[in-house]
Amino acid sequence: MLIPLFLLWIGNAATKPLKADRILIEKAARRLTLLDHGRAVKTYHICLGKNPVGAKEREGDGRTPEGLYTIDSRNAASKYHRALHVSYPNAADRARARRLGVKPGGQIMIHGLPSRWGILGKTAQYFDWTAGCIAVNDAEIEEIWNAVPNGVGVEIRP
Repeated sequence: MLIPLFLLWIGNAATKPLKADRILIEKAARRLTLLDHGRAVKTYHICLGKNPVGAKEREGDGRTPEGLYTIDSRNAASKYHRALHVSYPNAADRARARRLGVKPGGQIMIHGLPSRWGILGKTAQYFDWTAGCIAVNDAEIEEIWNAVPNGVGVEIRP
């Protein structure tokens, strides 16, 4: 029995840390996938804005944007555990808002759960509750935080 346990320990010690060079978010599937050189390395269930269908048009519409963005900053002290800032609005988003005569909004993040939710946080995975952000649980945002450097591309699909 000693040999198999030893081999298991060696196998775990050799596990590479999770790394990704792109994030794919599929709103309809409620799925965030970390990709490395085009290969899916990890997938997470996500929650979206309270009004998830359609691209974000304006500040306060409760929608999660759609398009191409990057992770351009991070907040380790976020009230949502940790948060990665998505570079919304991009040029197309700003142009659409101008045509509509509205503010495009901002502060779109990939983040964990609010600290005040405590044990109720587990139920948050079953409904869309954000103001337009992409939410995962706290353990998952830790993993994503460590896997994704600033500058990584984010594609958000309908």
